[in-house]
Amino acid sequence: MRISAILALILLATSVLTFARKEETLEELVIRAASARVQDQPELYTEAAERQLAAADKFFRDGKVDEGHNAVTDVVTYSDKAGDAANKSGKKLKHTEISLRKMALKLRDIKRSVAFEDQAQLQEASDHLEQLRTDLLSHMFGKEEK
Repeated sequence: MRISAILALILLATSVLTFARKEETLEELVIRAASARVQDQPELYTEAAERQLAAADKFFRDGKVDEGHNAVTDVVTYSDKAGDAANKSGKKLKHTEISLRKMALKLRDIKRSVAFEDQAQLQEASDHLEQLRTDLLSHMFGKEEK
C-alpha cells in the first residue's frame, strides 16, 4: 500500500512538471532544429513553419500585412529546410509531405481573404510548397536508379 502511494505521488509530480514546462519560442525551436540530427530536423522545421503560418494568418486577419508577408517568407524558409532534411535523411518523408500539403492549402485559404495586391506572395508560397511536396513524393515513390 505504501509503495503504491509513493509511486502515485511520483507519477503525479512528474506529470505536473511536464505540463508546467513552458513552450519553447519559435527562435528556440529554430536553434534546436539547426543543431539537431538530420533525421530529427524535418519534424522540428515543420513545426516552426506551422507556427509561422498560424502567425501569418493572424497578422493578415488583424490587418498587419507586412508582418504577415514576413511570416509567410519564414514559412517557405522553414519548409525548404524541412524538405531538404527529409530528403537527405530519408526519414519523416510522409509526415513532412502531409504537413506541406496542409500548409499549402492554408496559404490558399489565406490568399482568398486578403486584398488582391497581397495575393501574389501567398500564391507563390503555396506553389513552392506544392513543388516541395512533389519532390518528396518523387523521393518516396520514384524509380530507383540502377
